[in-house]
Amino acid sequence: MRIVVSGGGTGGHIYPALALIREIYKKNKNASFLYIGTKNGLESNIVPRENISFQSIHITGFKRKFSLDNFKTIFRFIKGVRDSKRILKDFKPDIVIGTGGYVCGPVVYAASKLGIPTIIHEQNSIPGLTNKFLSRYVNKIAICFPEAKEYFPKEKVVFTGNPRASEVADKDGIKGRLSVGLSTVMPAVLIFGGSRGARPINEAVVKSLSELAGKPYQVLYITGDIHYEDVKKEAELIGSPKNVIIKPFIHNMPEVLAGIDLVVSRAGATTLAEITSLGIPSILIPSPYVTNNHQEKNARSLSEHGAAHVLLEKDLTSISLISNIDRILLNKETLKDMKEKSLKIGVPDAAERFYKLVCELIRENQR
Repeated sequence: MRIVVSGGGTGGHIYPALALIREIYKKNKNASFLYIGTKNGLESNIVPRENISFQSIHITGFKRKFSLDNFKTIFRFIKGVRDSKRILKDFKPDIVIGTGGYVCGPVVYAASKLGIPTIIHEQNSIPGLTNKFLSRYVNKIAICFPEAKEYFPKEKVVFTGNPRASEVADKDGIKGRLSVGLSTVMPAVLIFGGSRGARPINEAVVKSLSELAGKPYQVLYITGDIHYEDVKKEAELIGSPKNVIIKPFIHNMPEVLAGIDLVVSRAGATTLAEITSLGIPSILIPSPYVTNNHQEKNARSLSEHGAAHVLLEKDLTSISLISNIDRILLNKETLKDMKEKSLKIGVPDAAERFYKLVCELIRENQR
């Protein structure tokens, strides 16, 4: 089994791809992989560290407003298709999988024109431009939110969930808590704003520290690397509450998540896949700065099922933050109900579902 995977730009496109690769390799030790990304994207650093073969093409995304740069992008796309065809002919994959980001455009399009089976993975409830474009050419479209179905040809859509969900399903929560200094007996809330952090969330948390000090629960607060020093100084001035642990970043997020009772975070697709796989209630503060406001749509999907509370950034204050944490974490019935509803919509076997889809498509092509 020879597989080409392409995805880049953000961790939300890269980490599900890596989770899928790990699942396939677990099931088939003879599988060979090639990851195609861009030289300057996050994937160029993350993927090689996983000992996965990596090649790059040069491509940029379209600007939504009229720009002369879009003409350059068209020429780069044409060259990207040509380069992708050369790479694909050399590697001879059984299937090509695109997990999002503009780099997928020329790679998956080239594969379809060469008659290679293709799948795109849409993590969000509203698809981006690249996946909308590719949906006309691919064989199958794997989705994570039922709401995404309406944007694609129905006969191609398969609900698989996000492969990243499978990587948190069997983690040791006690070990996760101990790794970051959390008590194993007190309720714990995790607050974070994504891998880089989010200034509005940080500001609300800093203003909440004095009041958090008197709460009967503990807080793990991830600031993001670029915000850490400023937040740490503010916390020291306030007195650094003993029940609040502040860190810039954690590398074992799946393990830590497994030991958490409540999450306060942005509404990125990968985060939501992880927390619902574990059945964790959440307070979601969707980023208003993303394309098509897709994070709010993602968050509303969970809140409509009773698994999350949506707190818009414009309504975020230290008061609204603490009152929402208290309302959920200090009410056993509310917490239990939200846990059950979160678990109900989670897809902990997402990676296996995706693997089966890959195998089915390869078999169909070989008949």
